[in-house]
Amino acid sequence: MKTRGVHLQYSFEADGQRGAEVKNPLFDLLGAVREYGSIQHAAKGMGVSYRHAWGALKHWEEVLGEALVTWTQGQPSRLTPFADRLLWAETRARTRLTPHIEALRVELERVLSEALDGDQHVLPIYASHDLALPLLRDLAAQQQRLHIELRFAGSVDALRALAEGRCLVAGFHVPPLQGAAPVFAEALKPLLKPGRHKLIAFSRRAQGLMVAKGNPHKLANLADAARPGIRFIQRQPGSGTRLLTDYLLQTHGMAPGELVGGLSPEDSHMAVAAAIASGLGDAGMGLAAAAQAFGLDFVPVLDEDYFLVCLKDALDHPAVLKLRQVLASSAWDESLASLPGYRGAPGGEVLSLVRALPWWAFRQAKATAQLAPEASATD
Repeated sequence: MKTRGVHLQYSFEADGQRGAEVKNPLFDLLGAVREYGSIQHAAKGMGVSYRHAWGALKHWEEVLGEALVTWTQGQPSRLTPFADRLLWAETRARTRLTPHIEALRVELERVLSEALDGDQHVLPIYASHDLALPLLRDLAAQQQRLHIELRFAGSVDALRALAEGRCLVAGFHVPPLQGAAPVFAEALKPLLKPGRHKLIAFSRRAQGLMVAKGNPHKLANLADAARPGIRFIQRQPGSGTRLLTDYLLQTHGMAPGELVGGLSPEDSHMAVAAAIASGLGDAGMGLAAAAQAFGLDFVPVLDEDYFLVCLKDALDHPAVLKLRQVLASSAWDESLASLPGYRGAPGGEVLSLVRALPWWAFRQAKATAQLAPEASATD
């Protein structure tokens, strides 16, 4: 049996590439056949001849050793079960790797930019996964010649990277909760210090349940997702969305273990959406924009604030000043408006931790409550 390997390559082109798109002729062709329902219409949609599309399919069938398309006289062609599984598996794998592919592309772009222009500012950012951050990166390069070196990580890991000096700015998100919220206070407070850190307003975005088109299980809230038979796709521990999920379960008097999934946690909103769209899950917490990208329905749960954070001394760093100027621009408001479920914040405004995070006093209140009985005993 012939060994089949995967070969990756990249190229420098005159026009820029957005996101983490990775072209492959096989999956482009299979996706077109699925979308258009026939080889003839798929070829037309791709701008190639029927002969070319037919020859390509035969070539890939020979390489893979499996049939990719079935034909029945009088019926449109359709993907074989193998081809359908292959297409969804590739979609999920590519979506799961999107943050890493983006990071590699950005690093290669930085190397090229440094060779062409050694005066370009570079701003390393570790941030919780967000669909608006790549738009910010593109806009910063256009407006300010600012190269944002973006690395996606969970909220906790992003703040830890800031504390360890691996980045100049970090990104995390929290819901605008009133009163004590132990889940967020316990996870994030040790990594944020009033007076030492400053928040930069970024955006407000909608979080909710991503479900299959038509919401076949009629899920209205997170508690519904714990019903028997519902396969829930979780986010990785330490991510802001996982913290949000745990908090929402607490408000329903439920434990995290009551959500049944069966799959490993995913590292991004898009990866969760891809798993649901492929039929491997029924629901997962995520962004409205991610749900729309995969043709899913979205059940809003709440809005949350996404913040950027840096050390107070870094606010006057040239790269951070350029970042704040981009966030204050009308072009940034227009970019946010292009994403479903997003709306602007006071762009680039510097905020204090205590005022912007309503759960900040949680640990102090808890400590006071624990000290009170001892004081009474002493009295």
